[in-house]
Amino acid sequence: MTKSTDSLSSEAINGLNGTCAIAGDKSISHRALIFSSIAEGTTKIRGLLKSKDVYSTLNALRELGVNISIQKQGLVEVTGTGMHGLQTPSNSLDLGNSGTGVRLLMGLIGSQQISATFIGDNSLSKRPMRRITEPLSQMGVEINDNNGLLPITVNGRSSPLPLSYRSPVASAQIKSAILIAGLNARGMTSVSEPTKSRDHTERMLGHYGISVFSENDSDGNYKVGLIGGGKLKAKDFTVPSDPSSAAFLIVAALITKDSNISLPNIGINSQRIGLISTLQEMGANIKMSNFKEVGGEEVADIYVSSSSLKGVIVPADRAPSMIDEYPILSVAAAMASGPTYMENIGELRHKEADRITVMAEGLRLAGVNVDETDTSMCVHGTKDKWGNSCINGGFRISSQHDHRIAMSFLILGLVSNDKIIVDGVSTIETSFPDFVRTINELGGRINTYKN
Repeated sequence: MTKSTDSLSSEAINGLNGTCAIAGDKSISHRALIFSSIAEGTTKIRGLLKSKDVYSTLNALRELGVNISIQKQGLVEVTGTGMHGLQTPSNSLDLGNSGTGVRLLMGLIGSQQISATFIGDNSLSKRPMRRITEPLSQMGVEINDNNGLLPITVNGRSSPLPLSYRSPVASAQIKSAILIAGLNARGMTSVSEPTKSRDHTERMLGHYGISVFSENDSDGNYKVGLIGGGKLKAKDFTVPSDPSSAAFLIVAALITKDSNISLPNIGINSQRIGLISTLQEMGANIKMSNFKEVGGEEVADIYVSSSSLKGVIVPADRAPSMIDEYPILSVAAAMASGPTYMENIGELRHKEADRITVMAEGLRLAGVNVDETDTSMCVHGTKDKWGNSCINGGFRISSQHDHRIAMSFLILGLVSNDKIIVDGVSTIETSFPDFVRTINELGGRINTYKN
């Protein structure tokens, strides 16, 4: 049974107003730690996300012999070991709930003459890893993979075989693990994917001095590669604010009345703003200004106000740029007029939970009609011809310990006719530790729920 301290409730509000700083991008935080750990010299990282997932990666790197210190005002200092300086850890590497951390570190271990066993929590231990271990095996890395699930032992090699890999899905984790392993390969390692996934790895490798090429091939696939043997050079890095965390505040402001919020320095990488594009197509009042570049990543200030939304068909090729945002998009869709059709989202069934099933079940409890297939979902908005929406509250739902599902239903509670209680919320700490405080400081009503 879920403990009461692992439950939150949310209820209707008058609106959200104010300016708030969003913590650092989770995807970029993982990569900044990993690349600075194998660079030559010392890197100072500003804005690193202080979440459980990121700290799982940080602690794993320390187990591998990397000197990482936390300085004043959140500054993180990493003394790199160089390309071949990591050590076999004395303990298993526990990545907790971090899918990004475990998969990228598998690629890192694969390119070193060391061995490591990876473990994780119950959720991570159920997630498929063969999409990573199979291409690494093709690079000559010896892997004991427990039927594709954790625990997995990776026996690396100092010079993996170069690989030209055609990924069946667009996945930044697959692409990144292979490219990281290819850093020490003798020759070119490349990855082709059906559509371009997040390119934080390519951008950050360039920041640390590694040449990466990319192109669209004759079949329209995105191809990226590098030649092994280069050396990463330490270079200070600032992590932009996380657009995936900002997504929850953006949708909350759009669907609540009389809301006006501003979110400074949000990462607006073109592979991360699919949600913003979709919401704008739905009629959202979202504006951006003060554009600049930080560490090879574009950032901007984002302004959001209450909006009347309409349903849309989300382009299938947009999925890789917003794969983590479909749960909160479905909340926005529930408050719109007409249906919102989302396709090419089968990857959601392989996240911390089956996000399609859990979101559909919860929205139905709220009185929203939802259709689903293996790879799609259609949310029928509740807004009537007079512009009124009706979300039934008064129910309790388990997030299945999925942080994005938990936050999505807590946002839905801000517009429900009775409170919504969400169980399994402790995993919010993995990506957005200040979620409740941030929402409530803007005018939200999210509280700890005790039986």
